[in-house]
Amino acid sequence: MFNNPYGGYQFPPSDDQYYLYAQQQRNVQDIMQNIRTDHNDLYGELERSGLNRNIADLLFFLVANYIISQQNLNMPANQMYSRFQSQTPWFGAVSRQFNIPRSIMDRILIRFIEIVLELLRGRMPGPGPGPGPSPAPGWSSWEDLGGVLSTAPGVSSWQPNRLDVFVGGSDNSMYHKWWDGRSWSGWENLGGILTSAPAAVSWGPNRIDTFVRGTDNSMYHKWWDGRSWSGWENLGGILTSAPAAASWQPNRLDVFVRGTDNGLYHKWWDGMRWNDWENLGGSLASSPAAVSWGPNRIDVFARGVNNDLIHKWWDGRSWSGWESLGGNLTSAPAVSSRRPNHLDVFARGRNNNLIKKTWNGSRWEDWQNIGGNLDSEPAAVSWGPNRTDVFARGINRSLIHIWQGQ
Repeated sequence: MFNNPYGGYQFPPSDDQYYLYAQQQRNVQDIMQNIRTDHNDLYGELERSGLNRNIADLLFFLVANYIISQQNLNMPANQMYSRFQSQTPWFGAVSRQFNIPRSIMDRILIRFIEIVLELLRGRMPGPGPGPGPSPAPGWSSWEDLGGVLSTAPGVSSWQPNRLDVFVGGSDNSMYHKWWDGRSWSGWENLGGILTSAPAAVSWGPNRIDTFVRGTDNSMYHKWWDGRSWSGWENLGGILTSAPAAASWQPNRLDVFVRGTDNGLYHKWWDGMRWNDWENLGGSLASSPAAVSWGPNRIDVFARGVNNDLIHKWWDGRSWSGWESLGGNLTSAPAVSSRRPNHLDVFARGRNNNLIKKTWNGSRWEDWQNIGGNLDSEPAAVSWGPNRTDVFARGINRSLIHIWQGQ
């Protein structure tokens, strides 16, 4: 007779035990398929610490098997992890044999357990209970899209019901995840070495341009032309923030960064060449955010030195001065536009919640609390006149998502 330490079943099993054991194994296989597809970066972290991928996969399998055998799936992940360690004496030997720093092993396995618990609770991949307080009326619940993010996200949309999200991964490469109108893809590694959150924008169908700060503090550019991704292009500059990007017509790109003097700098592609950096002044305490709601119109936002939201715009002839829109921001802002002369600006508030301020075409509305629990600045995009999608890094370093409208 054999006692299974993970499920507690005696062998040879009864018919009922056999059914339960078989169902458990199907659940484990489903979870492992999700982990291998959508959370491949967990393997990468262990491999860089010296653990063979096959051993890492076996370790994840055993932990998932253990979790499924437990009765209380509402247990916090760190408590589940402590119980697993105490009930599996061999676990400590794995870390010692492969000389993996305990802090790394603990962090990765707690994140793994969080993902497994979310899957078992039926919270992924679709929307469900999410981080922090309930969202404001008219907004979805938060959904967790996984990953292990080292940066805030960037997002763009090149057609209705299409979303392309970019993040820095745990290896500091840029990763890409997209919604094709029916389902979320797995994570795609686009390489590079990021030292900022990415910015993303689309100026036409099946076209995406992304921008990041590199290890030399220059701005780098990578684009999708409908068939393949380009290599990285160095556009120079000395950036002290993540970039922001907007486009007001096909084959037009406007990119903004904070410079070494904390001023706003602007570089643009006019359809034939990149123009030199333009100093637009100001005193920024964050990365900028930018959007265009119509031809020859650009709106730029940042957090000011008083933690307020500051705003500057191009009207087709000249740049405005800076205006303060108040608020108490704890992150850089994000901005999207659902229709001409409409702006939705998002930021993280004092309680790590998502807050929003809207220009409705005639005036700025008061700040609105959307809820949530953010660990980064947000990213925002609109793919239609009644639709807004917002992304951020959650407190577990995963990608979280909330939306309004259809």
